Amino acid sequence: MSEFNTTDFTNPSTFILLGIPGLEAAHVWISIPFSAMYTTAILGNFTILFIVKREPSLHGPMFYFLCMLAVTDLVMSTSTLPKMLSIFWFNSREISFSACLTQMYFDHSFSGMESGILVAMALDRYVAICHPLRHSTILTRPLVAKIGLAVVLRSGIIALPYPFLARRWPYCRTNIIPHSYCGHIAVVKLACADIRISSYYGLFDLFSVNGMDVFFIAVSYTQILRAIFLLPTKDARLKTFGTCISHLCAIFALYIPIFFFSLSHRFGHNVPLYLRVLITSVYQVVPPVLHPMIYGVRTKEIRGRL
Repeated sequence: MSEFNTTDFTNPSTFILLGIPGLEAAHVWISIPFSAMYTTAILGNFTILFIVKREPSLHGPMFYFLCMLAVTDLVMSTSTLPKMLSIFWFNSREISFSACLTQMYFDHSFSGMESGILVAMALDRYVAICHPLRHSTILTRPLVAKIGLAVVLRSGIIALPYPFLARRWPYCRTNIIPHSYCGHIAVVKLACADIRISSYYGLFDLFSVNGMDVFFIAVSYTQILRAIFLLPTKDARLKTFGTCISHLCAIFALYIPIFFFSLSHRFGHNVPLYLRVLITSVYQVVPPVLHPMIYGVRTKEIRGRL
């Protein structure tokens, strides 16, 4: 077919997404859990936003950050899942070059925002546990708004080079992307040029943004654990630590797939391609599904409103 032509050309107007290479025959079956999770993510995150908006008692720093996380999850999953499902259901594999770059930008920028919001939530937990009497005076609404703006600007600016780097390379081999969405490395690997700049920038982003965020979260929880161990009774320690469980689950759900995805695409040549693509595709929907469940079940204020 002409759309799968791999003869020489320069900078194609469209790319072809293969979905999950090697598992094409199972695409319809794979779509069932993906569509179920995407629907759950949409309903769950809108429910969080609705509850926080309707309940004045929830208008505090923790729930503001939770709303930011819900919006980020909605945008991040919606930037990739509808196209992914159209591949699984209708074999609609074609995507324009501009749409591919737009999807790439949204994926990287909102993934970075999610990481930054988790750092802000770690700060909220630190202040709430280590300085409980000063929580409302430290994390004021203007400060929360500034933190949110800083997270958005940081991620939006750092993600800008991704589409520009991808656009500058000549593509003269093939327009077939062996992936379910337009990830940066998956696209630039098709270029017939030295793409080390793109690869190095991806690693810089991974370790300077996600790596630094993990470091700040670790510092926050080191201080939190020190404060918890100073509490007089075991029950008090367990109760205080229980307020952090939701946040810790969200951290693991985000960072483990991120580091696996970024490092396996560069160094995991022994990992089967279908497994890499499947895991990174699942990553697009699992955190948006888990966050409403984690915070809905673990946060008594939201659980009570539900």
